Amino acid sequence: MNFFEKVFHLKEHHTDLKTEVIAGVTTFMTMAYILAVNPNILSEAGMDRGAVFTATALAAFLATCLMALLSNYPFVLAPGMGLNAYFAYTVVIGMGFSWQEALAAVFVEGIIFIILSLTNVREAIFNAIPMNLKHAVSVGIGLFIAFIGLQNAKIVVDSSTLVTVFSFKGSVEAGTFQTEGITVLLALIGILLTAVLLVKNVKGNILWGILITWLLGIICQLTGLYVPNPEAGWFSLIPDFSGGISVPSLAPTFFHMDFSRVLSLDFVIIMFAFLFVDLFDTLGTLIGVASKADMLDQDGKLPKIKGALMADAVGTSVGAMLGTSTVTTFVESASGVSEGGRTGLTGLVSAVLFALSLFLSPIFLAIPSFATAPALVIVGFLMLTSITKIDFKDYTEAIPAFICIMAMPFMYSISEGIAMGVIAYVVIKLASGKGKNVTPLMYVLAGLFILKYILL
Repeated sequence: MNFFEKVFHLKEHHTDLKTEVIAGVTTFMTMAYILAVNPNILSEAGMDRGAVFTATALAAFLATCLMALLSNYPFVLAPGMGLNAYFAYTVVIGMGFSWQEALAAVFVEGIIFIILSLTNVREAIFNAIPMNLKHAVSVGIGLFIAFIGLQNAKIVVDSSTLVTVFSFKGSVEAGTFQTEGITVLLALIGILLTAVLLVKNVKGNILWGILITWLLGIICQLTGLYVPNPEAGWFSLIPDFSGGISVPSLAPTFFHMDFSRVLSLDFVIIMFAFLFVDLFDTLGTLIGVASKADMLDQDGKLPKIKGALMADAVGTSVGAMLGTSTVTTFVESASGVSEGGRTGLTGLVSAVLFALSLFLSPIFLAIPSFATAPALVIVGFLMLTSITKIDFKDYTEAIPAFICIMAMPFMYSISEGIAMGVIAYVVIKLASGKGKNVTPLMYVLAGLFILKYILL
């Protein structure tokens, strides 16, 4: 106890060992879904699921330990939702980059963040972007993530109208109900179930939603309602411990970064998009959670923010080396703060649990996409709540925010939403005679995005 008091100053922060441990377990429970979701999403980009699982757990462990030791804040880090979707669906599948090149972009972004974290540049950039646009980015990513969840669960499928809802009748007629149809039904049940758990304020509601949906799937498999068909992509839902308890090898992704296109305009654009999204995701989370924990000073600033930003930046570069998308501070850290967590000991407990999860990989890797889809939909909802913070009375603020939000799911790209939002903001402000309210950096950003559309 004296050791923890000496390192984390528990009494000074009006907390104790028991409170911090409970807070750490709670935070882990609310965000452990990333161990199942991240390998599922990044595997779509061609990455090895087992290696991504190990990289996810190790990156979360290392980055969170750094956060605890450099800042003594109860914030937990892991590969971020939204950023992993951008990595897989936009950069790799959409833009045609290899996942090795995308990892290189994440690594470079982390290095730039390390440099920016040693100065006041990150805070300056944060202050330059209008608050309404920051909230819009969060909302747009939320809709994008929810849309991906609906697609992964096959609730939304391709059609002559671009997309439509899954047909259970068609599934029965085609004889695929016992593979595809039943999983769509389970995903819908999972979304409603997770929503009820969220409403009832059950700790770890997202994780419980995944686990219960998966358990229902296992019951369906054992009773013959779900029939695995590996050749068609429908695998067994029961964990395979036949190989014993072991940690999946990092070899397929470790140090597999490809810097061959590092000087191309495409590379610079995706790196900047990673940088932009991660920047506001992290700063927004830090400020939001710190405010909830009464950690902000009288000027609304966060003491020791440099240590927190450095942990985030180093975590991103190390994560890329291990083989995962951008590491960021999780808003689920607020759950641990709600349990009374006030120091880095909360984060350290969560970090240890991430390390221990390495030895349970068969469990996490057996969790199917229809069970993780409810997590994507509900996380999308939680991110959507930022829409209430947008000022809709001022159309010069609201319309660019709307364009940003609309572009992300409809154009299937986070970076397009950001680009459209920034350009619209600058143009509308200038045309309405409010150009003096736009920061110089916003003009620079708008110019860069316009050049992107001209040259690409």
